[in-house]
This record gives sequence, structure tokens and C-alpha cells, in this order.
Amino acid sequence: MWCRGFMQQTVRSISTSRQAGILFDVDGVLLRGGSLIPAAGRAFRKLLDRNNNFLFPVVFVTNAGSCQRHHKAQQLSHLLEVQIAPEQVVLSHSPLQMLKSFHDKCVLVSGQGPVTDIANTLGFQKVVSVEQLREHHPLLDMVDHNRRPKLPSSPLQTLPKIEAIILFGEPIRWETNLQLLIDVLLTNGSPGCVYDPQGPTQLPVLACNIDLMWMAEAPSPRFGHGMFLLCLESVYRKMTGRELQYQGLLGKPSLLTYQYAEHLLRLQNHNQKLTTIYAIGDNLMTDIYGANLYNRYLGEQHAALTTTTKLVAQGTGSQVTIAVPEEELVSAAAQCRSILVCTGVYNPRSPLPCDRSNGVTETVFHAHRDLALELELVEPNHVVEDVEAAVDLLLQQESSVTSDT
Repeated sequence: MWCRGFMQQTVRSISTSRQAGILFDVDGVLLRGGSLIPAAGRAFRKLLDRNNNFLFPVVFVTNAGSCQRHHKAQQLSHLLEVQIAPEQVVLSHSPLQMLKSFHDKCVLVSGQGPVTDIANTLGFQKVVSVEQLREHHPLLDMVDHNRRPKLPSSPLQTLPKIEAIILFGEPIRWETNLQLLIDVLLTNGSPGCVYDPQGPTQLPVLACNIDLMWMAEAPSPRFGHGMFLLCLESVYRKMTGRELQYQGLLGKPSLLTYQYAEHLLRLQNHNQKLTTIYAIGDNLMTDIYGANLYNRYLGEQHAALTTTTKLVAQGTGSQVTIAVPEEELVSAAAQCRSILVCTGVYNPRSPLPCDRSNGVTETVFHAHRDLALELELVEPNHVVEDVEAAVDLLLQQESSVTSDT
């Protein structure tokens, strides 16, 4: 199970079950870089009772992935001045712990931060980092003349054949990672060999966090991991004439991420199902697209009552199916409502893509290549100024629901 041993007393949450749960994005909603957005402090004071317990189940869903979730929980606890448990945090890579069919494969990991430790924590047993690959194959990384590795004085232990690639997030040295990832892809996991660009199969690739941009302290958004993926896809297509295929796209807006987040909400709610999930975010192409995609999925699931095929990337061009234990894919909420705030990536001075009068086209669609341009998926249920206004809105709506029952 996702959170076996999850202890209710570690989460300052509700004492009785509720009908609503809240998913908070972090960057651009609660934080700008490492600083708290003032509205976030005010919003969270409204979500606590007199004993500092949450009025509703709360989970933080972020596409960040360069740390362990207990570190993110500590950061949020400090900034929000409320105790946040690791079990209330979903990072872009968190659902990887469910993909057990990959855990015994030798995986190459790309990103920054303690990516090897993160992969081990998620259950991967044989992990190779880009830096380790570079050390074992010193002739591959040639762009930076001052950084060209010297040949080892004695042969290094042979690395096992790479069987899959996990892209955790944007790396620091893009040229090194692009070069070595292409080497692994075009040699089917044996980068010391000659390229075979017309090879019949492609190694499985799992990508976490497909955000093209994210909001830090700068006036305008910064490049995200989605920008690195765009570069990798372009290089692969240029060299092979084929599109890079993904075995899975994780993090928002993937359904698997929202299913996992709902599971964590239910655990806080004494395993009772929720009627409404409120998803608050600043990015149309991840937060709003993902919440609306999940809302559609919930509607289809309830309409069908039972489903035999579980698509975790429904709504994408690749239609990826990943084998996950049936009991871990249960989604019971009636609806997921998307709330867009104006303190992050979304610029309120720009028209919404769902405004059909503005002639939105693929050329300005900032989502990942494999996401279909469906205008209803980027149309938020509500647009508000900041997270405090979002909390005011959901409190008002839940108060009216309570008074009607």
C-alpha cells in the first residue's frame, strides 16, 4: 500500500470525517522561491481550528522533485507555522513507488539533488546516476573542454546494462545530460557501444514533472523540466526521425498523481470518501489541466460504475497504461474543482486559452507534447486573486453545502 503504517496522530487534521479535501500547489501559490506569499499565511490561519487542526484533509501536490518529501514537509511546516507531515506531501516522483515492475531494473536517473537516494527510497534497487555513467565512460562528455574527464588509471568496474531511464527534473548541466541520455537511448542501454538509431525498440522512459515553466522570485516564469524534455525530444527526433516515447509522465497533470493524492486525503479522513476535492494552482497547463482531467475521469468512472482498464495518462497522445495494483487505483470522490490563482505562472493580463475568441493555437499551447489541446481542460472552475481568496471561496461553498444537508 502507498502509506502502510500511516499514523493519524502524525497529521494535524480533522477529528471527524468531512466531505471536502484540498490539494495545494506550492510554487506560485504558497511560495515564490523560498519566500512565503503573504496571502498563504492568512489562508492557513483560516483553515485551522482552535487546536491548530486542519478543518479539512489537506495535501500539498507539487511538481518539485529534487528533494525527499520529508524535507519539503519540514520547509512547509516552518514557513506556514503549522505541522505538516511527509504523508501530506506529493512530489512529482512520489507515484514511482507504485510502479513496482521497474524496481528491479537497472535505471539511469537524471536530475539534481540526491537523485540516487530518492530513487532508492522509492524502491529502485539498481540505480546509476549520470555522473556515475560519465565516470565509467570518460570519452562521452566532451562539450566543456575544461571538464573533460581524464582516463582512469585503472579500469572501473563495469556498469550493468541500463534497462530504463527516469527523468526526475531539470539537471544543472544540460549538455552533459542530453549527450549521455541520447547515448543510452541510441545504444539500447549500452552507451559504450556504437549508435543504432534504427534499433527496433526504445528503452522505457519515465518523466517526472512536465512543467514548461515555474514561478520563482524573478518577475517572469523560469524554465522548468518540461523545457529540458522539449530539448531531449527535439534531439532524439533529429537523430532518429522518430518521436521519443514515454512509458509514463508523472507529476501534475497525470491522473496517477491525482489518484495518489486522493488516497492521502482519504487516509486523513479516516478512509472515508470525499465528495469534493478542491485543487488550487497557478499553472493552467498542469494544475488546472490536471484537476479538470481528474474531474472528467471521476465522472466517467462513476458513470461506468466499474472499469476494467485503468489509463493513467488518459487525455494524452500516448495513452500510456501502467500496471498498478487494482486496490491502489480506487478513486471515490464525486468531483474535483479547479481554482486558479494569479500569484504565479498565470498572468491575469493574458486571456485564458479557453476564451475561444482569442484564437488560441498549438503554437501558444505551453503544455507537454503528449497532452491534447482541449480547451475545457484549461478552463478553471474559478479564478481568484490569491490563495486566501481561494480558501475563502471553498469555505463559503462548503458552508452552503453543510447548511443544505
